[in-house]
Amino acid sequence: MDNKWYETSGKNGEVVISTRIRLARNLEQYPFPIRCNAQVKQEIAEKVKDAVLNSNSVIAPHFSCIDIDNIDAGEKVSLVERHLVSPEFISEKSQKYLLLLDDESVSIMINEEDHIRLQVMREGFDLDKAYEQASRIDTLLDERLNFAFSDTLGYLTQCPTNLGTGMRASVMLHLPALQSTKAMRKISENLSKIGLTIRGSYGEGSEPTAAMYQLSNQISLGISEKTAIDNLKNITKQIIAQELKTREALAKQLSVQDTIYRSEGILKSARLIACDEALKHLSNLRMGITTGLINNISLDTINRLMVEIQPAMLIRQNGKPLSSQERDAVRAELLRNNFQN
Repeated sequence: MDNKWYETSGKNGEVVISTRIRLARNLEQYPFPIRCNAQVKQEIAEKVKDAVLNSNSVIAPHFSCIDIDNIDAGEKVSLVERHLVSPEFISEKSQKYLLLLDDESVSIMINEEDHIRLQVMREGFDLDKAYEQASRIDTLLDERLNFAFSDTLGYLTQCPTNLGTGMRASVMLHLPALQSTKAMRKISENLSKIGLTIRGSYGEGSEPTAAMYQLSNQISLGISEKTAIDNLKNITKQIIAQELKTREALAKQLSVQDTIYRSEGILKSARLIACDEALKHLSNLRMGITTGLINNISLDTINRLMVEIQPAMLIRQNGKPLSSQERDAVRAELLRNNFQN
């Protein structure tokens, strides 16, 4: 297995960074995690690990198991920065494990809000293939674990908002043009009327960084997976078209061109740069690439750097603790090395 999902751009990569399918599942014979003690959570974890690692699936040997309770804080945060786990998953110690495919396209959180949170990530706009892979793994696990299911309510989950399919389908969108023209508030209001929601890049409760937004289905009860995915696909296509049309108009403005070229200059020459500033300039550069103003840098490079320059990722890559200023210096050097060539 080669590139990780964040190292390449996929279909409709000008706007869609990634696609995610997440399934919430619970084992029938156990109470929800909030009612489980440490011993029961450990028993659940062992069952789930065995179902994945010792299965006959061709991908089973490509999974590794991470004991979340036994890794340092920086490594935990780097998992969030790569969108492999939720921020809540690393917030407390409680028999939590992560089963991670070696290309990081599949992650299985054990003992999160539910016993299992199965997540499949793909680059670009690829909902059908992401769902197909998630469904195959879901079926494999259900055969060995027997998920809690009701004929009237569907999959049973700790939070009632996940009842039914237990599925959250989402796409990560880069929307600098719609953001700069103040269109996002109206879009958000309209989406809520049709069962979709748009949030910051780390989901519920997060703010958009570098014009990154997560669009997902809000309803999982009384609707099929196919219907939810089709709704999301149709709306995503409309937002892509709207964003690209707005970008094209903005790119003709001298002030916008100046902003993009200034960002390119800063990223090529800065000696110290904070994460938020770097992400802002990478966002500008990304828009410059997709509008034809910048032609010597690839979207793959931008996508990869948006993850690699995160604070915990820099520490992970350097293999030692770094002060805030040291991180700013290492980040600036990483950016210069990528753009000066």
